[in-house]
Amino acid sequence: MNRRTPRLFAATLAVAALALGACAEKADDKPSTGTAAAAYPVTVGALTLDKRPEKIVVLSPTATEMLFAIGAGPQVTAVDDQSNYPADVPKTDLSAFQPNAEAIAGKNPDLVVLSDDRNKVVEQLTKLKIPVYQTPAATTLDDSYRQITELGTLTGHADQAADVTTRMKDDIAKLVKDLPQRAEKLTFFHELGPELYTATSKTFIGSLYSQAGLTNIADPADADGKNFGYPQLSQESVLKADPDFIFLGDVRQAKQSAALVKARSGWAGLTAVKNDRVIELDDDIASRWGPRVVDLLRVIIDAVAKVPA
Repeated sequence: MNRRTPRLFAATLAVAALALGACAEKADDKPSTGTAAAAYPVTVGALTLDKRPEKIVVLSPTATEMLFAIGAGPQVTAVDDQSNYPADVPKTDLSAFQPNAEAIAGKNPDLVVLSDDRNKVVEQLTKLKIPVYQTPAATTLDDSYRQITELGTLTGHADQAADVTTRMKDDIAKLVKDLPQRAEKLTFFHELGPELYTATSKTFIGSLYSQAGLTNIADPADADGKNFGYPQLSQESVLKADPDFIFLGDVRQAKQSAALVKARSGWAGLTAVKNDRVIELDDDIASRWGPRVVDLLRVIIDAVAKVPA
């Protein structure tokens, strides 16, 4: 997605980069005999494929996870340098931040899947007659479901894609159903970096916290939308808001931890710190919008459920 976000969050999204429980966590690395013979040509938006792609190059960690989750892994021949899940993905030095059309074309792809159209790479690949499908960063869960569905159509795995989205929806519904009812919502701060960049409820990650029944202390900081949902808070505003939870999405990249948060000037007195509610997240899962969002929501809801209603 062509969106303007703080540099820190953009880096987090690419390195990571808002599983599928025990089910989607195990990527299906074998093509389905039921969907492999899907009828072609197929069309998604303006893109039409005359035959099933067998050499897919992926420049998006999230799209990589989606493709392997739906059973299209054997068709993926190269992924970008930030794709790291599943562990056996065909990782290369291709960059999603600075995509090079010639380097991509050198992999002889019959389909390229990417998130952002950086360096006008889509136009360049189109001139080389290489089909391109974009998976822009999701803003809602429906965006995730749609991308998984469309990738299933393009790769000949429509049935498996439908299974993945159904399981995601079912698992999320079960998680939300078990939430305790509260007279007053708990509050939280989601940290994208120690500079206190964060995400509001209008973002994908923010929408997941809303599913968990939490109130985002960052929402007032971007009420006008000028920061596109990713404002930078001051330390004073965080201390004043005194959130019930602090979720760290910068554990691996910025080496943050609950102990370091407690050591920040004035933070030891925060409700979240005093009650051991500083939750260290997996950076990758917390910044991607693929099937493992179920795992992220489970971590959030498990934390919330531990607080007496």
